[in-house]
Amino acid sequence: MKLILAFSILFLSCIHGASSDSGFFTAMYSLGDSYIDAGNFVIMAAALDPPFPSWHDRLPYGMTFFGHPTGRLSDGRNTIDFIAQEFGLPLLGPSLLNNYDASKGVNFAVGGAPAIDVDYFERNNIVQFKLLNNSLSVQLGWFEQLRPAICNKTEISGCGGCFSKALFFVGEFGVNDYNFLWFAGKTEDEVMSHVPTVVQNIATAVEGLIKGGAVYVVVPGNPPLGCSPTMLTSRSGLNTTEYDDMGCLIDVNRVATHHNSRLRVAIVSLRGRYPRATIILADFYSPIIMILRNPSHYGVAEADALRACCGAGGTYNWNGSAICGMPGATACDNPSAFVNWDGVHYTEATNGYIADWWLHGPFADPPIMSVVRY
Repeated sequence: MKLILAFSILFLSCIHGASSDSGFFTAMYSLGDSYIDAGNFVIMAAALDPPFPSWHDRLPYGMTFFGHPTGRLSDGRNTIDFIAQEFGLPLLGPSLLNNYDASKGVNFAVGGAPAIDVDYFERNNIVQFKLLNNSLSVQLGWFEQLRPAICNKTEISGCGGCFSKALFFVGEFGVNDYNFLWFAGKTEDEVMSHVPTVVQNIATAVEGLIKGGAVYVVVPGNPPLGCSPTMLTSRSGLNTTEYDDMGCLIDVNRVATHHNSRLRVAIVSLRGRYPRATIILADFYSPIIMILRNPSHYGVAEADALRACCGAGGTYNWNGSAICGMPGATACDNPSAFVNWDGVHYTEATNGYIADWWLHGPFADPPIMSVVRY
């Protein structure tokens, strides 16, 4: 019934949405993981028996903008929230919410989602716990269920207009795939060997959306995972030669940059095959590096550049036994003075910078606003 309700609402948006004058894009559809999740993880986790524990369904999550937790893994808005606001669209709610009004789009992203199907990680004992069934292919399946209700071409002529002014996000994907492997103690070569599959799955998803009528697709790359408080704490005590001049882990970031390079090649190939579509490569890596190299310019103290705002002490203010939202963890007074929010995800302030750079450049190819035609 949840999906049927969303289908019906989206079907109406297909008829009326294209004429909206609130902005060029009349709807947004997003697939991804915890960097843009708006509550799907909390909903999925609560539905399990017994419920899967989650800690971002309580304060201090949401403290800066919403004043209460929303299922977003930040103190406030995520990147696509800022982008939705740029085009006069509402902040996308989770697709699994029972009464969600999806007339302007829907957010399928789920925290922890990998690009590779979750059974691969379970079957190969890479993870020692049951994963939520939330991978990229699953999210695509949810979207495919929506497609007939949005644009049934056999019943409505010219309904391609529903997607002609829709902005799609595919990702970021890959962070969880690589994190599962890193935390399982895999070597850099072993983690690196999964990059082609991850990138191919992303490219296949983008191609499927384009074949289904998507015209504008944003594909973010990976952030510098080697600079995250979680990774730095979990792999502390390494030889100093394994860190770069910022204090980030070289091997982890090398995988991220390789992923991003392969993703660019895949997108260039897709552009050649589908010239009618606009595929935007959003750089998620360079913005974080830029802020970390110039923290004071963004209101961040150099001593806090690699520390989480919300945590439980230690060099990077992250403790796996007291993650943000759990007893023992506390949030800083001013999240905008930090790059990282909870050890993995970014503060609203950081998300705002990234969104602006994706919209206007220089960290998007091409910048989103450059393709807008009023």
